[in-house]
Amino acid sequence: MRLNAPGIIAALLFLAACTAGGLSRDGVFAPGIDPAAQAEDGLVVGHRLMQAGEYQLALDAFTRAAGQKGLTAEVLVALGSANLALGRLNQAEDLLRRATREDGEWPEAWNNLGVVLIERGQTAEAAAVFRKAFALDNGQSTAIRDNLRLALAKLEDPGYADGAQQQYRLVREGSGSYRIRRAP
Repeated sequence: MRLNAPGIIAALLFLAACTAGGLSRDGVFAPGIDPAAQAEDGLVVGHRLMQAGEYQLALDAFTRAAGQKGLTAEVLVALGSANLALGRLNQAEDLLRRATREDGEWPEAWNNLGVVLIERGQTAEAAAVFRKAFALDNGQSTAIRDNLRLALAKLEDPGYADGAQQQYRLVREGSGSYRIRRAP
């Protein structure tokens, strides 16, 4: 078998990559895998992915968290929020309603359920849900307050949102929030 110059160069590069030295001149390599290491919390990873706009990856991370922690209210809210961001309104509503049954005193769960309801066109129920979230939160969250204000305006004037792009915010436990924007 006869090799030409490009074939020989490619073969040498391939063999160099297989050696311990690899192709890296500065000695920087990707870290190895430590099978004994502690895995990162799926909820933390999922929230970071939600902030980055990687909703499907976030849903996968939240699903792993559900396998580790069970279907707690926090996991249900996270799963519902990721499904909402992916446009899966039926699944999001089911998960968020279940979360509010698990922990009825959690304003973030009620707020996110309100976002689903407003997206489904159930403005009256959404306004009531936002009121409950606002009351549970003692008016501390600007995201919940803004969502309530938008829902009440839409309830008073059903044509309110027709000409304007409305932005409702999903909130998570802690200081973070996610914005849900309607597609143009």
